[in-house]
Amino acid sequence: MKSVDAHLAEILTAVRPIDPVGLGLDFALGAVLAEDVRSPVALPPFDNSAMDGYAVRAGDVAAATEAAPVVLPVTIDVAAGESAPRAVGPGHVTRIMTGAPVPAGADAVVPVEWTDGGTDRVAIRRPAPVGNAIRRSGEDVRAGDAVLAAGTEIGPAQLGILAGVGRQAVLARSRPRVVVLSTGAELVEPGTPLGPGQIWESNSFTLVAAVRQAGGEAVRRRAVGDDPAEFLESLEGLLGDADAVITSGGISMGAYEPVKEALSPLETVRFEKVAMQPGMPQGFGVLGERQVPIFALPGNPVSSYVSFVLFVKPALAKMRGLPAGPPPTVSAVITSGARSPAGRRSFLRGVLDGKGSVTPVHRQGSHQLAALAGANALIVIPDDVTELPEGTTVEVIPL
Repeated sequence: MKSVDAHLAEILTAVRPIDPVGLGLDFALGAVLAEDVRSPVALPPFDNSAMDGYAVRAGDVAAATEAAPVVLPVTIDVAAGESAPRAVGPGHVTRIMTGAPVPAGADAVVPVEWTDGGTDRVAIRRPAPVGNAIRRSGEDVRAGDAVLAAGTEIGPAQLGILAGVGRQAVLARSRPRVVVLSTGAELVEPGTPLGPGQIWESNSFTLVAAVRQAGGEAVRRRAVGDDPAEFLESLEGLLGDADAVITSGGISMGAYEPVKEALSPLETVRFEKVAMQPGMPQGFGVLGERQVPIFALPGNPVSSYVSFVLFVKPALAKMRGLPAGPPPTVSAVITSGARSPAGRRSFLRGVLDGKGSVTPVHRQGSHQLAALAGANALIVIPDDVTELPEGTTVEVIPL
């Protein structure tokens, strides 16, 4: 059987980063920058007040105390957005609002809480050192500074700085568009009555959510039956807008395996056994002129999700222009013994606590979705290990 590492390496060799496009800021959340972004101006662009208060000359209020306040005349108000030049003469103050430009001559701001709040004359009860409550021009960013590097994922803070340096749009890689399609004649939509031999379809909901958590955009299609021609017709109708396709089911060794039967003749998709548990049957390849990657995952719910974590999530990272490789792990001590088949890498579902311990869940079957829902980690048992005693330090993939 093919190793987990070899299968992932083959996938990462085949997938390509999505071509960058210009994205307006309203559409850039979750995209990945394909350019370095520099600020054309200093931030802040001018000295401004960090608080509501009074712009003063620090020397004029140096002697102020609670017992003996310094009382000074208030000349003008300076509001945020003020564009007219303002100045503070010796022995005078101006009321100033947060974000307003500091008037010429002022070298400190006294917070209103240190005063009696006067409008004609103000009693100042504490001295303010030079620079107090003033945001200096360029203290955040100097003109020409790089504020974001290519390869940065755009989140709320990144959108803020992009807008803050005046950008309306950026060159970035969009979130991959992924179509998710389950197969199986036994599958029916949740909420509909179950007939004999039927189950509610769940894999596509799990996989769509996983794609979205991994930074992609996902579309779920209704499950198709066990007819290869029906599956292929459905698939061909999805390729036009998709950056990737994920299927679940229809790839095992038995009869009625529509994905395998439909795609094997194309010779661009390979179906193999990977030395892992759960998730041994795997399919991967590309489709159409655009060479759209297709991930043909097993149909058992746990197998499908574990396969996503190991193979699809790293591929989506590469498509987004991010570093891609095996899922990161942490070390933990297993609280009970565990077994694994010889020659396979096992991924046991477990509960990782905040104290460095991980406990396998009681039900490890590849069909036992409730046990997966109660887990928050995958315990990795290496290919050459068949038994782990309680207290062994293991590698764990947090979910």
